Amino acid sequence: MAGVQCGRLGNQHRGGDSPVEHAVPGHGTGQVVELTAPRSGRLDAVLAAALEDLSRSRVQRLIERGMVRVNGAVARKSAVVAEGDAVVVVIEAGTRASEAVDFDLPVVYEDELLAAIDKPAGLAVHGAPGDTAPSVAAWWLARLGPASAAFEPGVERPGVVHRLDKETSGVMVLAKTPAAQAALSRAFEARNAKKTYLAVVDGVPAQPRAVIDAPIDRDPRDRTRMAVTTRGRSARTEYIVIASDGRRSLLEVHPETGRTHQIRVHLAAIGTPVANDAVYGTAEPGSRQLLHAYRLELPHPAGGRLIAAAPPPTDLLAAIRAIAGEAVASRYAAVPPPTIERGEAS
Repeated sequence: MAGVQCGRLGNQHRGGDSPVEHAVPGHGTGQVVELTAPRSGRLDAVLAAALEDLSRSRVQRLIERGMVRVNGAVARKSAVVAEGDAVVVVIEAGTRASEAVDFDLPVVYEDELLAAIDKPAGLAVHGAPGDTAPSVAAWWLARLGPASAAFEPGVERPGVVHRLDKETSGVMVLAKTPAAQAALSRAFEARNAKKTYLAVVDGVPAQPRAVIDAPIDRDPRDRTRMAVTTRGRSARTEYIVIASDGRRSLLEVHPETGRTHQIRVHLAAIGTPVANDAVYGTAEPGSRQLLHAYRLELPHPAGGRLIAAAPPPTDLLAAIRAIAGEAVASRYAAVPPPTIERGEAS
């Protein structure tokens, strides 16, 4: 096992006419976008920049399928355009089918670009391809309805930019447009999203506040698990002990990276696994891991920073109350309304 570094902290912490529906011989119905190349360069790069709802990979596939013309001629994949060239792009309509869902999810914030939801424990964000079990992705696809056609046909999970483990509850954000999805994904990749989790753990951490710095990869002995291992990817998790009764502790946890099962693996590695975690600790029958995504702050695609929170569910509140008392439980239950902060921080 790789060494687990746990360091003490001080008091710190993107021209053309509007697209129209058009029957494309041999390709069904699609949208035709006519534009004038705004600059010189590789065709795929120029189009991806000019049409922000299309990824560069999708533009390349459209070119390969003969769906892009430059000055009247079908473009080659390696084509280079000059500023002022006339470009016509046929965007094939998506055939993605949404499945009927018989449940709804709490929405804590929503605007024209995104929504923040409160995911309950026991619901997967998404399943494997072809999986028809209930999921956040299926609910979101059904909720988007016809708007999902804006997403690339090859995208199986429109709008999903991050995930929570199935048994982890809490706030997560979903995108309504491909451009918003790309912007939000970039924010997570660049570590510009600040996440706060609440965790009830078994035991008491040795330090009241620390950063766990330990690489994570698949467990070589069990590929269904993750583990701290020297060949793993870097992973850092900050935690703060809020309260403890000697048997269990309440932590606020701030993952600086986003590895699979990161919080659960790191807390188990220092001897304080998430309570009721059947994979990395011990669980009581019928229980679920007491881990909750409490607060999320990240750049909004339209500017500013979105801050949204989800109150702990009943089981976690009961555990918090048992450890820290009613005042602490009530404080976490009374989440502030979502906001978008403007200014230098955005």
